[in-house]
Amino acid sequence: MRECNVEKNKSRCTCTYEPCSRKGLCCECVEYHRKSGEIPGCLFPKDVERTYDRSVESFINAYRRER
Repeated sequence: MRECNVEKNKSRCTCTYEPCSRKGLCCECVEYHRKSGEIPGCLFPKDVERTYDRSVESFINAYRRER
């Protein structure tokens, strides 16, 4: 069984929501957002991530703009 590298994950996490209890625990983050019908903040461009709109629609629109 693999172990989670929480500290390493935290150092690379781009999510700006600081009180998040899942920071560095990527599997818990993905599970949480998936249950909510959302996408984790780390997959968004920085400017969009800061809006905290984790919707699939926001994600699609963000990458459509970048083309």
